[in-house]
Amino acid sequence: MAELIAPTKSNLIKARSSLILSNKGFELLDKKRNVLIREMMDMVGKAKDIQSEIYKLIEEAYRALQEANITLGIRTVDEITSGIPNDESYEILIKSVMGVDIPTVKYKKSEIRPAYGFFMTNISLDAARQKFHEVRYRIYELAEVENSVFKLAKEIEKTNKRTNALQHIQIPKYKAQVKYIVEVLEEKEREDFFRLKKVKKKIRRS
Repeated sequence: MAELIAPTKSNLIKARSSLILSNKGFELLDKKRNVLIREMMDMVGKAKDIQSEIYKLIEEAYRALQEANITLGIRTVDEITSGIPNDESYEILIKSVMGVDIPTVKYKKSEIRPAYGFFMTNISLDAARQKFHEVRYRIYELAEVENSVFKLAKEIEKTNKRTNALQHIQIPKYKAQVKYIVEVLEEKEREDFFRLKKVKKKIRRS
């Protein structure tokens, strides 16, 4: 049902103008939503790939660490690893995707620096350290992608609400207003036309 509005030509112009703007707004938001969904789905796929790589690396790392524990002894391995410096260097930056602020992790890959004497270790411990070193960078990438997916999902939800409001509330409202005003004005024109004909007939008779 059309919202109560005076059936005047000026209101008809306003309603038509609002309808045009609402349609354009819907088209733009729909395009934005589709771009965001494609971007998010790409990132979801990327996140799954990175997760698989991380699981594989961690499995290999723990296998090597277990071998080092067996061959060197858990206490020895614990003493050696406690002396390895915690080297984490990264920076959080922001990039924009369709107006959405997406966090990115900026980091520089570095080679493993010697932190223990090779005479008291073996290849298993070196392999474990190398694998865990690789895991760290993959986790940086995963954190960036998962944060991006979260941000995009929130923006898609927001865009969906605005798109639905236009599609199911605003556009039907203005369509109904235009239809109502046009029908009233046309009916008024017909009444004026018949009234004018009657007046002309009376004039002719007189």
